[in-house]
Amino acid sequence: MKRILVAMACAAGSVTAFADEPVKIGMLQGFSGPTESLVGPMAEGGEHAIREISESGLFLGGRTVEIIRADSTCIDSAAAVAAAERLVTSDGVHGINGPTCSGPTTAVINNVIADAGVVTISPSATSPALTTIEDNGYFFRTAPSDARQGVIIGEILSEQGISSAALTYTNNDYGRGLADAIQSAFEDQGGTITTMSSHEDGRADYSSEVASLAAAGGEVLIVAGYLDQGGRGIIQASLDTGAFERFVLPDGMVGSSLTDHFGSAIDGSIGTNPGSDSPGVDLMAEISAAEGYAGDDPFVPEAYDASALILLAMQSANSTDSSVYKDHIMSIANAPGEEIYPGELAKALEILVNGGEINYIGASAVELIEPGESAGNFRETVVRGGQFETVKYH
Repeated sequence: MKRILVAMACAAGSVTAFADEPVKIGMLQGFSGPTESLVGPMAEGGEHAIREISESGLFLGGRTVEIIRADSTCIDSAAAVAAAERLVTSDGVHGINGPTCSGPTTAVINNVIADAGVVTISPSATSPALTTIEDNGYFFRTAPSDARQGVIIGEILSEQGISSAALTYTNNDYGRGLADAIQSAFEDQGGTITTMSSHEDGRADYSSEVASLAAAGGEVLIVAGYLDQGGRGIIQASLDTGAFERFVLPDGMVGSSLTDHFGSAIDGSIGTNPGSDSPGVDLMAEISAAEGYAGDDPFVPEAYDASALILLAMQSANSTDSSVYKDHIMSIANAPGEEIYPGELAKALEILVNGGEINYIGASAVELIEPGESAGNFRETVVRGGQFETVKYH
């Protein structure tokens, strides 16, 4: 770890000396792995905010911003740590958007970020354990904790009169934390989890796992997994055997690749993912359409907001030093101040340059609470005609 600290010390010392050089932001996302189909639009959203600020000509006296992509995967923590180390030591990034998934995020914080001291904002790592992780004040997230998602799912099941469910989860930090949250919340609502068992990603066949789940019974099957991996396999085996016809799909399962694959075969299934009905949602959809990606896809608004918060905090602090600008992130994201939405980042920079205050609402209606995570808004969806349709917001 000494080599990381030395490299960061050198980078911090060069902020003033090389003020005309680009500011570097790492886009550390799961470009390969079980959420690959989600990450493409997420990265586009995060990079859109970076380009918007870089091209404004107003950032830190006219400095530009360089994007450096790195693959955190979603299941290989060692690969994520190595990618983060390269971003910090070789590339000298001043902030990181990511990682995507909770397991690699935990490893990156423990092995790189906490000691190296680089602000890192994840748009999608949702494990409840990340709330209390020792990060030395450098880790934030724009997606709410799964502790909140568990409560939402419990409420939805109760509202729909569902009294029993089987639950399977991907065998990692994300899956276990989410499964525990769902079980606790559902049982608090008077429901019954008939069985709760893990599944491994990467298997060719999930018929034995589904047989065990079906033997326990349940009106629905809750699949806390990944839409491009084991979660999809669990659904396929369920449909093939007739074990379950209706599914509850938390955030890692919500995406067009799932409905493209199953179509109307999973009609009636319930989805949840971070989302709100704030004006920023429609604005994000508008500005992303012009760039050719879907700004309302899962975690895309949160990715846009993560990049914006990093760079606006730098402007507020007039520094690219993480140890300095990290203390500006909470104030940028919360009232008081002029409300800022997607497409208004140049306006935000101008306000900050002139000594004013902003309240960054962004694309996801982000509001940060201690220790630096989203207070939490969720979108409830249902699959109709082979497509996820929004029902309401929580």
